[in-house]
Amino acid sequence: MTFSQKNRSEVINELKNTQLDLLVIGGGITGAGVALQSAASGIKTGLIEMQDFAEGTSSRSTKLVHGGIRYLKNFDVGVVADTVTERAVVQGIAPHIPRPFPMILPIYNEPGQTFDMFSVKIAMDLYDRLAGVEGSQYANYTISRDELLQREPGIRSENLEGAGVYLDFVNNDSRLVIENIKEADELGGLIASHVQAIGVTHDDNDQINGVIVKDNLTGEEFTIKTKLVINTTGPWVDKLLGLDKKNGQGVELRPTKGVHLVVDESVLKVPQPTYSDTGMDDGRMFFVVPREGKTYFGTTDTDFTGDYKHPMVEQPDVDYLLKAVNNRFPDANITLDDVEASWVGLRPLISNNSSSDYNGGTSNVGKVSDASFDNLIKVVDEYENKKASRSDVERSISDLQTAHGEAELKPSQVSRGSQLDVGDDGLITLSGGKITDYRKMAAGALALIRKTLKEKFNQTVKEIDSKKLQVSGGHFDPTNVEDTITFYTKIGIDKGIPAEDAKYLANRYGSNTGRVISYITEVNGQAAPGLSLAETISLHYSINEEIVITPVDYLLRRTNHILFHSDTLDSIKEPVVNEMAKILGWDNAEKEAQLANLNQVIAESRLEHLKK
Repeated sequence: MTFSQKNRSEVINELKNTQLDLLVIGGGITGAGVALQSAASGIKTGLIEMQDFAEGTSSRSTKLVHGGIRYLKNFDVGVVADTVTERAVVQGIAPHIPRPFPMILPIYNEPGQTFDMFSVKIAMDLYDRLAGVEGSQYANYTISRDELLQREPGIRSENLEGAGVYLDFVNNDSRLVIENIKEADELGGLIASHVQAIGVTHDDNDQINGVIVKDNLTGEEFTIKTKLVINTTGPWVDKLLGLDKKNGQGVELRPTKGVHLVVDESVLKVPQPTYSDTGMDDGRMFFVVPREGKTYFGTTDTDFTGDYKHPMVEQPDVDYLLKAVNNRFPDANITLDDVEASWVGLRPLISNNSSSDYNGGTSNVGKVSDASFDNLIKVVDEYENKKASRSDVERSISDLQTAHGEAELKPSQVSRGSQLDVGDDGLITLSGGKITDYRKMAAGALALIRKTLKEKFNQTVKEIDSKKLQVSGGHFDPTNVEDTITFYTKIGIDKGIPAEDAKYLANRYGSNTGRVISYITEVNGQAAPGLSLAETISLHYSINEEIVITPVDYLLRRTNHILFHSDTLDSIKEPVVNEMAKILGWDNAEKEAQLANLNQVIAESRLEHLKK
């Protein structure tokens, strides 16, 4: 059975009539990871998502699988250790998605700077040791002021001292979600988008035993019967808990809004991702990242209380980011008119959990104390003068003490810990976290789910090694990525696809590239009017095997057209709608409605509401 809208009614019918072991509510990265591991474990698994997969937070990140070196400014070593370890795991299970791309961290002699040239080296050395890349091609190094200006001639030179360079990874967040979802489907999960939880049911012992849902495409309401339910709805976690009056104490979230802006590389060109203090003495840092001929920068981090389903970029967001980027790249003189695209997402931060504990720890990791930091500097200095050993340095790092003087943290200082809770009625809630941590979060949830199924239902579930559970498209040797992508590129070229297009397909679809290219037969070797052959088969594959339902699904979340290909978007948007209409049988009224919705999404991304 293909994973498409054509087969959706069959999935809905199974959800109506199947007694599930586990129902996952929420089809972002957290829910996708749980569903994959659950299905792989032999658990009868269902997943529902009220929108398209990844339509919320999980397609709106900074699009990095990064190690969180920023946490070392507070010496939150636990967060960084967890994150860099998981980053390597994610690259192993989805080798076609995260790619290594060393990050530049400029150092200025200015008030409010996170690092100086000495402390950044300490932080990067610790970072490399935690990441296990010491002595490798990805080991960190520092460059002088002159070297940095040669590499990034547009960066502000005043007060510039040099830079650190350390390993980080670029990511395609929404593709990571859909590849987990597809693999879960392949393993027998019952997966449906546009199905919304609207209530819960309980047995005679007040334990949750089902979820009342609404099919948002048909309006039909029905009940899904299940032994266990897990809430992985991201920013909507507490809203879902509000439907369950027997859950008891819930999770208090503090959603914050993050905005990113995209310009053409002719406006701002950087050779590699750059992570810098804003230079505005506000304690904030921001990213500038090159991608597909464009450069994007962000992010803001402000408390959010508006419409979770439809956050908007507002003028203060743009003003802040333009001020920050123009401060660091003064020759660019970027204005609102230069912005080609944007995106805005919500981070599901947990108000009372600033720890990196994946199972509900609440330790308050604050700023490192002056005494601890001074001791670390002293020991490192002695080590460099051969008066202390490496173990002395490691011990001083381990002994770092934190101060807890801040009664209320700024939004950007709320650590990105996750939390796993079980309500009074058995509802499991997995909240918080970061994209980088999703596999580990899911593994923690699965351990609880296995235990609960055994204790409550005498059901034994096999354990799996989720560190080796590769996602759809990722079934190849993660240590041989470039050769593998070259291999799949050649398959496309041999079928008459231009080399550049074939490479795009190989990078996007990994080990599924052959399946995509097989659609050449379905289209009789002919490109759809207004589209290339590569675009045509990509669209057909996404509709038939990635449950694309709307043009926005395809142009925003299955591909990056709306974000990073503004210059060709206008020429392909109507051909995409026309081809979808042909495949899915839309009449003229539906086609016009779909095009209107697509145009509205594009206009919002281009900030036309602010450019008037």
